[in-house]
Amino acid sequence: MTKYLSTREAAEYLGVSKTYLEHRRLSGGGPPYSKIDGGRTSLVRYAKEDLDVWMASHKVTSTSCPVSSSIWFQSSR
Repeated sequence: MTKYLSTREAAEYLGVSKTYLEHRRLSGGGPPYSKIDGGRTSLVRYAKEDLDVWMASHKVTSTSCPVSSSIWFQSSR
């Protein structure tokens, strides 16, 4: 069963700030998320397995390797 995390929980899991994830949702390049419309407010949830895939897609082997901020996520599901 897929575990879903709030923005705060996802940020803690990844070791980044909540603000980082919020900015990435606006500008792109962040991990995929689900948005559940709740009227005036929306709930955002991150699947833990998507966070793992996103983090793995940002592996580098040297400080001279370019880090892409716009890697497209491709689900294997």
